[in-house]
Amino acid sequence: MTTERTARYGGGGAAARGEGAGGAVRGDGAGGAARGEGAGGGSRGEGAGAAVRGAGVGGGARGEGPGGAARAEGPAGAVRGEGVGRAVPGAGLDALDHGILKVLHRDPRAPFAEVAAAVGAHERTVARRLERMTADGRVAFVAALVPEYQHEGVTAEIAVRCAPGRVHEVALTLAALDETRSVEVATGALDVFVELQAAGHDALLTLVDTVIGRLDGVVDLHSAVVLRLLLTASDWAPYDDEPTDVRRHAIEGTALPEPPLVDELDRRLVELLRRDARMSTTRLARELSVGETTARRRLARLTASHVLHLRLHADPAVLGYPVEARFRLGVPHRELDAAIRLLAREPALRHLVVTSGGTSLLGYSSHRDTRDFQEFTARVLARLEGVTSTETALLMRTYKRAGVAAVHG
Repeated sequence: MTTERTARYGGGGAAARGEGAGGAVRGDGAGGAARGEGAGGGSRGEGAGAAVRGAGVGGGARGEGPGGAARAEGPAGAVRGEGVGRAVPGAGLDALDHGILKVLHRDPRAPFAEVAAAVGAHERTVARRLERMTADGRVAFVAALVPEYQHEGVTAEIAVRCAPGRVHEVALTLAALDETRSVEVATGALDVFVELQAAGHDALLTLVDTVIGRLDGVVDLHSAVVLRLLLTASDWAPYDDEPTDVRRHAIEGTALPEPPLVDELDRRLVELLRRDARMSTTRLARELSVGETTARRRLARLTASHVLHLRLHADPAVLGYPVEARFRLGVPHRELDAAIRLLAREPALRHLVVTSGGTSLLGYSSHRDTRDFQEFTARVLARLEGVTSTETALLMRTYKRAGVAAVHG
């Protein structure tokens, strides 16, 4: 079922569409369909309205719970589906998966008991579902200190022009570099777009000139330094109508609060969270050789600030937003603040920075389909005052996101 909603990001009047169980926008709510495909394999449906489908060999399909429907498609295929409600399209996730992700999107460290209570499923079911989604790479947890908010190093956006037939090879090589945080290819010129972090301007010059510039297949490149970080993927909230605190500041045109000072103990704590974002406070304290109260206090101080990004990470396509766009806008300085406030109101926007050079705003947005993207450009970009240039493109392939390289042949 498809429903329409009006976004509530500061009264921007932006319309968004969602698909979910019982008319819930963007797959909100619990519920799902499970599918078994292995010989003798099975899964079990434990909720109301569970839809189950079997495609394996050995056993009979079965659904448990009021309104449960079971279907077997192979010789005596056995399947036990886990979930409550009805299936939601998108990357093999059902409504129960989306319900779990919704809770963990708001609080990545939420205990399984809390998640289970929110989605109306058993804790073991929630744990199995999350394990399945993380094991196959669709979902991950990210923990990192944001260097831009700590005024550390230099963040740069690089457009790498490639020779015909060399785009894929160059993109793979760039994704393998430790300094790159994102690598993607978009429609338009034969460019690979890269976001990277360097220790300073000298390091940036060395990286651009002697490393990237000398790669086979690279014809030309253009660099721009990020002057202001406004929105990141942590501020894209596909399950929520309300903006994050960082987005709210961008909408209101107010400065972010000063970040807390980060010391070596904080960095060690974040490194542990990077390895396991859901590590218990008890174990964190033990690994840090500090008291549990100290570990809990340090974690609370960091998570309450914008300097730590501790979040659930999934490609937008996994969450039902397969169309990703990239845009660059030339905006005069006198119109810049108004443009930022207008753009920040749009829930589809998941990344926004001010850069050096003739094009001052660079942004990324995620959409359910190309029609949604077209409506976004007509509704939002056309309303911006004083824009001197506009360049939009759709991402064709992402090679690296949030510092994690995708697997491509």
